[in-house]
Amino acid sequence: MKVLVVNAGSSSLKYQLLDTETELLLAKGICERIGETVGILDHKKYTHDGGEEKEERFKDEVEIPNHSVATRMVVDALTDPVKGVIKSMDEIEAVGHRVVHGGPYFFESTLVTPEVIDKLRLCVDFAPLHTIPHIMGIEGVTEVMPDKPQVLVFDTAFHTTIPEYASTYPLPHEIYEKYHIRRYGAHGTSHRFVSQIMIGLLGNKPDSKIITCHIGNGSSISAVRDGKCIDTSMGFTPLDGVEMGTRCGAIDPAIVPYIMEKENIPVSEIANFMNKKCGFLGVSGQYSDSRDIEEGIKRGDKRCLLAASILAYQVKKYIGSYTAAMNGVDAIVFTAGMGENNPELRERALRDMEYYGIELDLELNAKTWRQPNIVEISKPTSKVKVYVIPTNEELMIARDTEAIVSKL
Repeated sequence: MKVLVVNAGSSSLKYQLLDTETELLLAKGICERIGETVGILDHKKYTHDGGEEKEERFKDEVEIPNHSVATRMVVDALTDPVKGVIKSMDEIEAVGHRVVHGGPYFFESTLVTPEVIDKLRLCVDFAPLHTIPHIMGIEGVTEVMPDKPQVLVFDTAFHTTIPEYASTYPLPHEIYEKYHIRRYGAHGTSHRFVSQIMIGLLGNKPDSKIITCHIGNGSSISAVRDGKCIDTSMGFTPLDGVEMGTRCGAIDPAIVPYIMEKENIPVSEIANFMNKKCGFLGVSGQYSDSRDIEEGIKRGDKRCLLAASILAYQVKKYIGSYTAAMNGVDAIVFTAGMGENNPELRERALRDMEYYGIELDLELNAKTWRQPNIVEISKPTSKVKVYVIPTNEELMIARDTEAIVSKL
């Protein structure tokens, strides 16, 4: 089945066309600056021969007034005689949408219906910057491809198996019931993808205990027992958990009103402060990208070293706490931008953890970056397996879409 995977933002529309039978990527791209005077369509097509993948790129400046036009441009690119990889839109059998937040309403991937869209609108309060664009993307696809079945795949769905004692904040119960405040988590599609692979690498052993570390500009860590998430570091919003590129992660709640009073920051701006001005950027004073942080460390920048050390220490603490929560750990997985491509982070986080039976192969770890393969970076003597597994959320979305649509 050829599935078009869509990730709609407020002024962008990312897409991939995948063949679920071969699980090969056929094309991908992004429509940027939707609604602005001049937009950009950045499209890539892929051909596969003997296991080798060849990429061709096409980039055009065009006017993209809305998401419906963006969707039409995507279809035109996919079917273009030169840029395209399919002969007509008829070859696209279904569309899968990445949706950030399912709120208390969606616990699994779901076929789009008018009733589902009405319920999705109730999730706007939980992630307004994401949910409104998601709906615009769905409506754009509906207008251009009205007969194609669409499926919503929620980042939060994988975390709905977290026990109540781990998902509930110690707030008055009437507040929870009124506003649905609980630990929702994020990056669930990524955590699900890599944990499924890791379970297979463990020989599908029963009661597997895996800690998945999705570390990028936004980061979250999950405890996965027997294929189900039992805890995750992000909470009611993606601001919770470990230090990130520009996000502070978990801090003493009393710090928030204290800073607001001292710096005269209004309520309307404090969320922006914690989401956009903290993390790596705040600690280093210059950089939000881990590559710049690592270069700063090489130059002897102490604040860059501090920023990197904070994250590594927090990852270490989560690994320790989740090992306790699961009464052991079989494997640790690193994925996403930093998890896959920052050997220094992995070494700092796993240093001095022999008590847990974690032994990192330093040489293999150091050369594992910018490559598409699954790599074990623990020593043969390590009781706990440590792997770098490249994530592929789009493939997970395509698989879910196929599974639902094939039953229609």
